[in-house]
Amino acid sequence: AKVLAPETVLKQRKHAQKSAVETAAAASAAKKQRKQKRHVIFKRAEQYVKEYRQLERSEVRLRRQARQTGSFYVPAQPKLAFVVRTKGINKIAPKPRKVLQLLRLLQINNGVFIRLTYATTQMLQIITPYAAWGTPNLKTVKELIYKRGYAKVNKQRLPISDNRIIEENLGKYGIICIEDLVHEIYTVGPNFKIANNFLWPFKLSNPNGGWAKRKVRHFIEGGDVGNREDKINALIRRMN
Repeated sequence: AKVLAPETVLKQRKHAQKSAVETAAAASAAKKQRKQKRHVIFKRAEQYVKEYRQLERSEVRLRRQARQTGSFYVPAQPKLAFVVRTKGINKIAPKPRKVLQLLRLLQINNGVFIRLTYATTQMLQIITPYAAWGTPNLKTVKELIYKRGYAKVNKQRLPISDNRIIEENLGKYGIICIEDLVHEIYTVGPNFKIANNFLWPFKLSNPNGGWAKRKVRHFIEGGDVGNREDKINALIRRMN
């Protein structure tokens, strides 16, 4: 005689089939969504590349025009700076120590992006003996975020290994992928403060070839501290 399966087993089978169908449908929908998102990200990246090229070309064009007319081209004041702490925690006066804290530079070789305003420039003057800073270029910003970029999520330091981390935390500001993050930082966009705060301070290595012999001196005196403008890029390459 035919043995009938117990009702509980039949119920379990039915439930398993139903959940398998639902899981397959959800996976299919997620795959479709990911594909659409990839397309959006790709389009945005293309648009940013175009924008960066136009900026570069307009700079070159203005320089040439100035040279042809026998005048000088004065580039716009930089809006972005990258600051690296060059000194440890010993023997620092209270005021510079507080400024270093405010800039989130808590350890030696820590680095952060900052928006250059009158206030931040004054702060940088206070910490001149303990930090090096300058204007990073696009390559530097990209390399730092791609290689050393960590996110601050629920006060935890997480590696940016997936665009999903960025989208979950910055999606409401229109930043959904790492290219958006690079663009927001490099162009000092309207959500720069939020994007910058999302990035954990960069932990860099000691520079290849070491610091200058007297690193406590200003850069223009043969040391390492203070403002070095676009020369910061070479230092970051050695530290990244």
